[in-house]
Amino acid sequence: MTSPSLASQTSQGSAPSESGAQGGKHPHFALAVLSLAMGGFAIGTTEFVTMGLLPEIATGVGVTIPAAGHVISAYAVGVVVGVPIIAILGARLPRRALLVALMVAFALGNAASAAAQSYGVLTLARFFAGLPHGAYFGVASLVAAGLAAPGRKGRAIAMMMLGLSVANVVGVPAATWLGQNLGWRTAYVAVTGLGLLTVALVLLFVPSFPGDREATGRRELAAFRRPQVLLTLLAGAVGFGGMFAVYSYIAPTVTELGGLPNSAVPVFLLSFGLGMVAGTWVAGELADWSVFKSLLGSSVGVAVILVVFALVAPYGWWALPVVFLISVISSVLVVNLQLRLMTVAADAQTIGASMNHASLNIANALGAWLGGLVIAAGYGYSAPALVGAVLAVLGLVILLASAALHRQQHPVVS
Repeated sequence: MTSPSLASQTSQGSAPSESGAQGGKHPHFALAVLSLAMGGFAIGTTEFVTMGLLPEIATGVGVTIPAAGHVISAYAVGVVVGVPIIAILGARLPRRALLVALMVAFALGNAASAAAQSYGVLTLARFFAGLPHGAYFGVASLVAAGLAAPGRKGRAIAMMMLGLSVANVVGVPAATWLGQNLGWRTAYVAVTGLGLLTVALVLLFVPSFPGDREATGRRELAAFRRPQVLLTLLAGAVGFGGMFAVYSYIAPTVTELGGLPNSAVPVFLLSFGLGMVAGTWVAGELADWSVFKSLLGSSVGVAVILVVFALVAPYGWWALPVVFLISVISSVLVVNLQLRLMTVAADAQTIGASMNHASLNIANALGAWLGGLVIAAGYGYSAPALVGAVLAVLGLVILLASAALHRQQHPVVS
């Protein structure tokens, strides 16, 4: 007799059964998931448009581009701080009401970003705007899984997360164009509107879901005592930082290193967004095969493709398909980290589902910070990609340690 393999244990996400969705797919499944995805679209737009408008923001608040990169880090820190607080305080709350409250706070944070008149105020506003981010995706993942038919939870979560991917195809390029032509503040005004639209859609189409009445702060925090949870979070925080080391500085890399005009930046952002859509779909398919093997493969792929990007970035348009591949492979990593965490967190579902985006935003902060350091040190705009490749390799090492721990805890017996 053998213990369950690591691959099979992590090939399925889990979510608690919820009233209104027990026994099969909810009759308004498509509209409900679309409403949840709209929130992801709004969040994805605000998270990534800052990278595309970094030169304009730096000029607008009177700082250098590397200093403006800390605004990206402030948003990421907000995500990390917000997840455990909101997950603990909100685990027992009705989930639709919690989603609405999170999107209202998100809209207010982006409105404050648009109104900020100084670097310090903008940094604080971006921190506040980031607070609801991870908790929204965590709660939305649980709701999407609860709405799905049995055996299709992973694909339901991938469908919800497509909002984040589509944001990079439509929302980020459009908001970047707005920011370049009408002032960077208009991008955040547009995101504020998207947040309010999400509130309306969730109220209209997402059914009422009770919170976890048995949840306690102690039980949710117990997830952090599970080594596999910590290793998965660390793998995301380090390994995914490689992508952000490049993407945070994509605008000056395209224009200053690649020698292309500003009008090329939205095209590169569009390529990244198309890669996210493709990668999210691929991730859903690979999850049915093996979540953990998908994580290992995508970690190797990210390391390799970032080295390729460092080599081709000086050649302008030749970097465009490489950006697409970076996004595809990175998206496989994101979705499967989400499913992995929902499995290893066991009964601490709210914080387990939410912490993935906290981990990824630590990666955001880490990647943007390290990328800014090597640029400021004079190594040029190709250097962040090499830093990113090192981070991806470190993430792979952490995943291999997770696999070794699993085999130690579940040895094969005859």
